Amino acid sequence: MKFIILDRDGTINEDSDQFVKSADEWIPMSGALEAIARLNHAGWHVVVASNQSGLGRGLFDVASLNAMHAKMHRLLAAVGGRIDAVFYCPHAPNDSCTCRKPSPGLFEQIGERFGTELAGIPTAGDSARDLQAGVAAGCEPHLVLTGKAAQYRGRNLPADLPAEFPAGTFVHEDLSAFANFIIAREIEARVAAAA
Repeated sequence: MKFIILDRDGTINEDSDQFVKSADEWIPMSGALEAIARLNHAGWHVVVASNQSGLGRGLFDVASLNAMHAKMHRLLAAVGGRIDAVFYCPHAPNDSCTCRKPSPGLFEQIGERFGTELAGIPTAGDSARDLQAGVAAGCEPHLVLTGKAAQYRGRNLPADLPAEFPAGTFVHEDLSAFANFIIAREIEARVAAAA
């Protein structure tokens, strides 16, 4: 089974310093849902791993979060895409949990749920902690220059990424560019294997 693990806010949908608190505030980034659909059509299963500390902070409830995800699934289905599962950490930063990224707990839960090793599985997000969590679980790190990472545009990347980013981080303009890279790399590997 081919897996990809994605961050949510700032990667799939627009992020907000005031938190995304309702389905109305959940707005997909341009081309992001179509990118997920392209990955699906190329045989990839997509899973989301997301910190949702707004729950722990009391800014919204689980019903609101479920409504956001129902909207995400509905809009994805309309473009021929799907997300197999959404894993989220509901805790506030000071709750000392093991699931809040950069801890790898969400990734470990995904591995357990799907009965798969995460070694080499691509994970994409817009912050160092997204990638740190993935790398701690064995994933391959991909940064998208949207959301929090938009500040790095125009730099010599990946060379000029801050030190907290994992070594070997791939950098992409957005989720669409990430999807194009993953699909093209797989095709190249298939062609090389057949040669």
